[in-house]
Amino acid sequence: METISIESLINDLALILVLGAIASVIFKALKQPVVLGYIVAGFIASPHFSFFPSVAVEANIEFWAQIGIIVLLFSLGLEFSFKKLLNVGGSAIVTALIIVGGMMGLGFIVGKMLGFAAVDSIFLGGMISMSSTTIIIKALTDLNMRQRKFVPMIFAVLIVEDLFAVVMMVILSSVAINKTVESGEMLRSVFKLSFFLIIWFTVGIYLLPTLFKRFRRIISDEMMLIISMGLCFLMAIFSVKSGFSLALGAFVMGSILAGTVEAERIEHVVAPVKDLFGAVFFISVGMMVNPTVIAENAGTITLLSAVVIVGMIIFGTFGMLATGQPLKMALQSGFTLTQIGEFSFIIASLGMSLGVLNGSIYPIIVAVSVITTFTTPFFIKSADPFYNRLERILPSSWTRLLNGYSNQAAQSETSVSGQTWSNIVKRYALRVILYSAVAASIVFVSRTQLQPLLLQWLGKRWGAFVGVVLTLAVVSPFLYAITIPNIKAREREQLIEQSGRVSYVPIVVMLIMGLAIATGFIMAVLYRYGVTSSQMSLVIAVSLVLVIILLLAPFYKSRVARLEKRFIGNVNVRENRRTGRGNNLVSDLHLAYMRVGYDCPFVGEKLKNANLRQHYGVNLVNIQRNGKLYPVPKSEMRIFPGDVLGVIGNDEQIQRMLPLVEASDKAAGNVTGNVSFTHFTIGPQSPLIGIELRNARLSEDYESLLVAVQRGDEFVTPTPTLTFADGDILWIVGDPKRLEALK
Repeated sequence: METISIESLINDLALILVLGAIASVIFKALKQPVVLGYIVAGFIASPHFSFFPSVAVEANIEFWAQIGIIVLLFSLGLEFSFKKLLNVGGSAIVTALIIVGGMMGLGFIVGKMLGFAAVDSIFLGGMISMSSTTIIIKALTDLNMRQRKFVPMIFAVLIVEDLFAVVMMVILSSVAINKTVESGEMLRSVFKLSFFLIIWFTVGIYLLPTLFKRFRRIISDEMMLIISMGLCFLMAIFSVKSGFSLALGAFVMGSILAGTVEAERIEHVVAPVKDLFGAVFFISVGMMVNPTVIAENAGTITLLSAVVIVGMIIFGTFGMLATGQPLKMALQSGFTLTQIGEFSFIIASLGMSLGVLNGSIYPIIVAVSVITTFTTPFFIKSADPFYNRLERILPSSWTRLLNGYSNQAAQSETSVSGQTWSNIVKRYALRVILYSAVAASIVFVSRTQLQPLLLQWLGKRWGAFVGVVLTLAVVSPFLYAITIPNIKAREREQLIEQSGRVSYVPIVVMLIMGLAIATGFIMAVLYRYGVTSSQMSLVIAVSLVLVIILLLAPFYKSRVARLEKRFIGNVNVRENRRTGRGNNLVSDLHLAYMRVGYDCPFVGEKLKNANLRQHYGVNLVNIQRNGKLYPVPKSEMRIFPGDVLGVIGNDEQIQRMLPLVEASDKAAGNVTGNVSFTHFTIGPQSPLIGIELRNARLSEDYESLLVAVQRGDEFVTPTPTLTFADGDILWIVGDPKRLEALK
């Protein structure tokens, strides 16, 4: 058995972490992405840089880097969430599909032109098809553009790209293992992945939020870190056992946990672990940088950088235009996506670990990422001038055509015609997919685990009979849910209002489809257990389906309703906690938790002055601040940004209060640097002395937001005519370094 040198492991880890710390400080001071600093640190610690001590055993760093990939994908999953995917809309999905598909095809063509092998060209296409979420967020924040109209659509596209990247990793792994690009094998891999994703998400969403809700009072931050990381590695191992990668399992578990009420808390406790191992991963990327290879491939690097920039602009803009976005927004989006980042490194690491990727491609991709990272802010700023020039030279007929298409798409999205049937069909399709996956997994477990035991204990005849009965008893509620379309009373009323009657043609079509699927499942169970012939199996299956529908429907209807209520409640658990839905107390009263925004109208006020009960009809039962709970807060307590208010009220009261409490000031949203809620005393030399608040330019010159002013023991609510005096204590949101000048 091979032994591990603990001393060399610690020595190498100490070296790269110290170098990473130094490089991150330097790059932070230069206002560059810290990721680039880690890559530089990795290069310095590598054998390719002979002027500095290098790591003793590169395999040690590979070990830490693999853990880094798992933690990074887990953290990305925490920002993803199944609920968020459902909310991004078809436009983001279509745009991401156009970008990824176009860039993969372009990368494959360029790879073949450069003389790369087929597998290398496929991996190259995957590596240049994913924009960097981290770099885009950093660039938009530095440029004070997070509030621009096109940014939400960009973030939605990045969410979908993250999911595509995970699917791509599975497909690329299949290609690498089978050494072929056979379409049948790829389709089988995608189908297998889809099946396991549905099962994992369904079971995880059904169980985990319920468990967290039940035990949240006794789970400390330490326990939450252990539980979340334990679930991450457990799912990673289960993913490998199912034939997928460690990274996929980590991403899936993160996505499941992102839908729980503890998601923000998990992100908080996991953040230091992610930062540590993420740094190690990016440092290991830098260790793969070989200056000799880069010098020999300078032309290739330049060409690939141009391909990434031009390709992302073209496909990003076209994708946005195809989904009905205006030309200006489409160009802004395309110019923002002009870089590659963390997923490129992860895909490259996958190819290297599988032994199918040419080692010279890794440093080339790293160099391309560095170049496109540095050019990203320039291209983001160039989008508006480019649009202005294009608008002047573009024929007016083209402009009218594009604007007309955009307006038509917007109108079609808001049209109510057929919307009710669309919702019914979508819900039915989702039910069929989820319940079919659950039923298939039950049949699979019965066939592989239960059947051998029953045949061994009871013999062939009775073992098969008992196995069929038990399997059908467990699977029958899900077959009922597949068969019967679920149309709500409110939807029936809407259909009657829209067309005067309810058309039964779609209902019959869905019913026939459900009957066919349920019959197929029962026949599969009978066939697997070898109970009867195929003709008799069909007769038995149809008979059992009719029994389920006609005789057992009332029993199964209530059971399925309870299952769906819990599942939907867990999917919406974070929204329900925010609005109080699903948290009924008495009658129509709910307990809701809402976070105070910077532009809340009563921020900085004492509770007795906020008059929440008089103005909004709600009762404040607790305040959560910095991890501490204040039950039944005193009337002298003040409300500050970031506080979580626990309030009791009815739906109307809570919905009226939510947008006011959660309002975020745009100036505060544009604050850059190390932003925090702080307070300090202004002295006699402060430039604020004798100045009224309206003339102080706190937002414009210091990118800060004044919450309250304390004079002695009294708090003064900021008004435009408030004049600052020596000894005032300012409670303010902003960068402490920039606020030093005010003291």
